[in-house]
Amino acid sequence: MFELPMSQRASRCDGFSRRDSLKVGALGLFGLTLPNLLRAQAAEPRRATGRAKSVILVFLGGGLSHHDSFDLKPEASEDVRGQYKPIPSVVPGTVVGELLPRMAGIMDKVALVRSGAHGNDHHETATNWVLSGRFGSPFGDYPAIGAVVSHELGFRGALPPYMAVPRNPSFTWELGRSAFLGGRFESFKTGDPNDAQFKVPDMVPVEPIVGQRQSRRRTLLEAVDSLARQVEGNDQIATYDEFHQRAAGMVLAPEARRSFAIESEDPRLRDRYGRTTFGQSCLLARRLVEGGVRFVTVNHGGWDHHAKIFAGLDKKLPEFDQGFSALVQDLDSRGLLNDTLVVAMGEFGRTPKLNKDAGRDHWGPAGSLLFAGAGTRGGLVLGATDRLGAYVTQRPVAPADVAWTIYEALGVDPQAHLMTPDGRPLEILDRGEPVRELFA
Repeated sequence: MFELPMSQRASRCDGFSRRDSLKVGALGLFGLTLPNLLRAQAAEPRRATGRAKSVILVFLGGGLSHHDSFDLKPEASEDVRGQYKPIPSVVPGTVVGELLPRMAGIMDKVALVRSGAHGNDHHETATNWVLSGRFGSPFGDYPAIGAVVSHELGFRGALPPYMAVPRNPSFTWELGRSAFLGGRFESFKTGDPNDAQFKVPDMVPVEPIVGQRQSRRRTLLEAVDSLARQVEGNDQIATYDEFHQRAAGMVLAPEARRSFAIESEDPRLRDRYGRTTFGQSCLLARRLVEGGVRFVTVNHGGWDHHAKIFAGLDKKLPEFDQGFSALVQDLDSRGLLNDTLVVAMGEFGRTPKLNKDAGRDHWGPAGSLLFAGAGTRGGLVLGATDRLGAYVTQRPVAPADVAWTIYEALGVDPQAHLMTPDGRPLEILDRGEPVRELFA
């Protein structure tokens, strides 16, 4: 449905209160949220100068257990090492957990960082930290990396620059938001591409829009514009029509609809990714970067295993193994890996010792991260943890360092300033450095 902002009172972090929204169900979500996104162009976005054209961030919400995936401790006691055995990868000397055989086969295309580290064990706080690169409250004081990329670089095709598949991460509330940048830089949420009836709102009309129907639809957009002129009463009015005109064109654009037409893929390729929400989300992410989307978050939650962790990982790790490995291979085979940076991370790792419920709890001091594409050094293993996997002993990598690396890869200056609603200039990142070892 449409959401039309009717004032600038901000009772939510996106700058619009629910009370301040006009909802027009007939046209769907895409029409009037798109103009908010389109306004980003008015800020004269900078030209991208980095090595990457796009980023795919695979977010493992809940916290991937590094002990059971990419940083096994086979010599530790049973309550630390867990039940999975290490298996060799194609990179001599690098092992992964036995439930990751496909990942073992592509580690020559992946850089593994075993030294992700920060000091917070709270889901929302840590998630907002790693998704923005700045430490704040659980409520998202700072815009997510994707929102900043949208603000700084704008559009690279017919589709919004920041998209989330199937949606933004969430625990008790939605995370990865645009914060003070406002609704125009929020992610566009695609929904579940594994759903048999998958259709992105308003990308595929219920009936063909031709002739009089198309004219009526544009007339309705004009009517909503007229209403907007009466209620906005601010400096956005001058450019409001421009954004809506482009939004109407986008709803009808065949190239935009094609990016979401996942059913047109070879069924064998879809099978390769896995017929799961995560597998098909990875496939849709590949299609979106092909269509020019600058930043795609693939949200793959469910890693918060406080009890019976191995029963949980028996299901989660094979899904990740299949979907992520297929994504890297598919991007590579199409020549897209050269200018697409792929990152996989959670908000933290898990505790070294199993708890009384055979689970692992939150653990900020250590975790594993994966990077691929855009010139990263496949086969690299960077950093290390101690014999229990509890603390980083070599080359700690903080959330700000990850964010800085992503920004630099895209050609965004991490020290550029954003303007807060009260007119204060605020650096995109207040600390950090690029992880230069990742790149050849």
